Amino acid sequence: MAAEEQQEGQARGANGQWLATVETAERQAKAAELRSRGLTYRKIADELGVDVRQAHDDVRAAMRAIVEKPAKDVLAMELARLDSELDKLNALEESVQAVLKRKHFTVSNGRIIYLGEDPLEDDAPILMAVDRLVRIEESRRKNGESRRKLLGLDAPVKAQVSGGVTYEIVGVDMDKLT
Repeated sequence: MAAEEQQEGQARGANGQWLATVETAERQAKAAELRSRGLTYRKIADELGVDVRQAHDDVRAAMRAIVEKPAKDVLAMELARLDSELDKLNALEESVQAVLKRKHFTVSNGRIIYLGEDPLEDDAPILMAVDRLVRIEESRRKNGESRRKLLGLDAPVKAQVSGGVTYEIVGVDMDKLT
């Protein structure tokens, strides 16, 4: 059965590929089940009433579907983990911002040190909080990198090159070749 006959009555998706139907999914599942029993593609094709190529394609599609479902589940789990990590980083940043907003005074032997009548401010907690903010931002950057890798956003871009190549043979009289 030709691919065009087989696709009759089906619509194409936005990507140009044929949309799956219940009948297609059932045929693919049956093809995989027959293959798992050791039947050849010719016997599978005969049993399902399709050509050998379609039987082979059906078995491959069924196997791909078996792998895709767990892969999608793992992807969803990993994205949820990254979201949770971002939530924790946001909470940490709020805590650090609170430290930055408070006044910090220099303490020695349990007593605040004064410079004249004013308490001497301590910059150490502020500098430590700034260092912590830098580390939080680095963690956010790594989180974003992981997210882009999982979603395939960093994949190389395919470029389509069109045009032709012209060859010129130097030193040959084209009229003498004919």
